Amino acid sequence: MPTLTNRICGVCPEAHHMAAAKAGDAVYHVDPPRTAKLLRELLYSAFYVTDHTTHFYALGGPDFVVGPDAPAAERNILGVLAKVGMEVGGKVIQARKQGHNVVEMIGGRKIHPATAVPGGMTQGITEEQRAEIEKIGRWSIEFAQFSLGIFDQIVLGNDAYKEMVLSDGYTHRTYYMGLVDPNKKVNFYDGQVSIMSPDGERVGTYAPAEYRDWIAEHVEPWTYLKFPYLKKVGWKGFVDGADSGVYCATPLSRLNTAEGMATPLAQAAYERFYDTLAPKPEPGGKRLIHHRLATHWARLVELLYAAERMVELATDPRSPRRTFASFRPRSQPRASARSRRREAPSLTTTSPTSAAS
Repeated sequence: MPTLTNRICGVCPEAHHMAAAKAGDAVYHVDPPRTAKLLRELLYSAFYVTDHTTHFYALGGPDFVVGPDAPAAERNILGVLAKVGMEVGGKVIQARKQGHNVVEMIGGRKIHPATAVPGGMTQGITEEQRAEIEKIGRWSIEFAQFSLGIFDQIVLGNDAYKEMVLSDGYTHRTYYMGLVDPNKKVNFYDGQVSIMSPDGERVGTYAPAEYRDWIAEHVEPWTYLKFPYLKKVGWKGFVDGADSGVYCATPLSRLNTAEGMATPLAQAAYERFYDTLAPKPEPGGKRLIHHRLATHWARLVELLYAAERMVELATDPRSPRRTFASFRPRSQPRASARSRRREAPSLTTTSPTSAAS
C-alpha cells in the first residue's frame, strides 16, 4: 500500500507514503520503534522544506511576489526570478535539490519514496548521511529566515499589499483543523487532530482513526470532488461562520489551531505573525488570522519549523550518533543475536513483514 499510494501525486508523494505506512501500522496493530519514527519524521520534515519552498516561490509567488497588478505574461516563475533576482533563484533550486536528496537518502528515491512499511522502515542511514542531513538542515534554516525576509520586504513593506491581505474579499471566518503534539504545538508527522472555531474556541481534539466521527463529505453534481465538512456542525453550503461546517486545513489553519511552534526560531516567527495580523484574541480566547492570503506567510513560518526540526532529529541526543550508521544492507551478514542485544536502538529495518521474510 505505501508503494502504491505514493504515486497519487508527484508533488506530495511523501504525504501519501507516510499516510499509507501509518495506516498499515494500524492494520497490523504495530507501533514502530522510536528509531523508525525518527527516520519517518526526518524524511517528512525534508519534504516540507521542499514543498513549502515550491509553493511560495513557484506557485504562490507569481501572483503574490510579482504582484496582482503585473501583466499576466509576467506572473510566472520567470517573473518571480526577475523580482527577487537570479541569486535568489539559485537558492530556491538548491533548497529543492537538497530536500529531494534527503528524501532519497531515507526514502530510497527522490520522488515516490518507498522505504516506510507497516511497522517501520526498510533501511537506515549511515553516519555520513546523517552528517549531510544535519548540514542541509542548518542551511535550510538560513534559507527559511532569508525567505521570511523577502516576504517582509516585498509584502509587508508595501502598503498596497498589506491592504489587500487584510481586505474583506480575502477574509473568511471558518473552522480550522490541524495536527498538534501533546503541548498543542504544530506537528507534521504525529499527534492529535485539533479543531478551532471561528471564534477562537477549541471545539474538539481527536485521534486520526476517529475521523469518521468528525468528518463527513458533501457531493455536488457538477464535480467529481467531494467537500469535507464538520459532521457535528453540518453542511450549510459554501458559506463561512460558526454555523457552517466548512473548515480550513492549510499552513494558516495549522497555526490557528496550535498554541505555537515547537522550535525556537519558528516560535519567534509565529509570535510576530500574530502580533502583526491578529494583536487581539477572539471571544474564545485564541488569536486567529482569517485572512486567506496570510497563508503564504504561515507557510514560511512552517518552512522554518521544518528546517529546525530536521536539525533536531539529525542531532537527537537520545539517539547516539554511532547508531545512525548501524544499519546493515541485506547483502551484508547479519550480526549475531548476542551482538544485536548489545547495540543501542538504531535507525534500522523494523518491519513485521521484512522480519517474517
